[in-house]
Amino acid sequence: MTASVTIGEFSRLTHLSVKTLHHYHDIELLAPAAIDPSSGYRRYEITQVPTAQLIRRLRELQMPLAQVRAVIEAPDLATRDQTLRLHLDQMERELIRTQEVVASLRSMLTLSPVELAVEYRFVPAFRAYAVADRVARDQISAWCEATFGRLGAIAGQLGISATAGATYSDEFFADDVGEVVGFLPVAPAQPPYEGVELVDLPAGFFAVTVHAGPFTDFDRTYGALGSHVAEHCAIAPGPIRELYVVGPGESSDPTTYQTEICWPIQRIPNVTTKG
Repeated sequence: MTASVTIGEFSRLTHLSVKTLHHYHDIELLAPAAIDPSSGYRRYEITQVPTAQLIRRLRELQMPLAQVRAVIEAPDLATRDQTLRLHLDQMERELIRTQEVVASLRSMLTLSPVELAVEYRFVPAFRAYAVADRVARDQISAWCEATFGRLGAIAGQLGISATAGATYSDEFFADDVGEVVGFLPVAPAQPPYEGVELVDLPAGFFAVTVHAGPFTDFDRTYGALGSHVAEHCAIAPGPIRELYVVGPGESSDPTTYQTEICWPIQRIPNVTTKG
């Protein structure tokens, strides 16, 4: 017969507070082995200790309760391990993101404001394969990974060497959700391709600068270019364009990324090209 202990003793065995154990019972995540019908006292079997310890570690890793439940109730080890691996992969991505933000903040404390070279450019209309979606800002990384993975595969299959890019609507910045169009320039006579749109992007004048390095400091380059445009140019309506000269598809090292940010303007001003 398996030994059982009171909820207080189980709390000491597992380092889970009595309040937490009550909560896990209420949500049916970790129920006691028995409840005294007269007193309502809960008792746990010592065989439940490993499960409680696993729950505590998963919660320390900030795993949502729904995912914890999926681990605890997994029908087999393979399913459980897959759920754990997915969460650990997500945590590693978040850790990298946190480290990048910390490094960016440190640089803001020590570096002078961004100084950048601005080029004025007329871009003729061109045809492109495109993927258009309404995208939330907090989903943009995953969306770009999927979209440019698809466009990159098409470029490889068809031997297209053009630089891919994206347009970002005003709503994407103002409302944290809006239309984003990933595009891959193609020849004017390029036939349609299954799974992507064939679109014509309009001609326009742009103020262009290069953001070098990872996307963590993108806002600093945007701020510097936007300030320059506001001071020196007549802003034109239309989405901002980004051209991924060197991106994740070309390099696994974010410090080598090169992204052209293209701000729409009405005409080329008669000013020097230093921000």
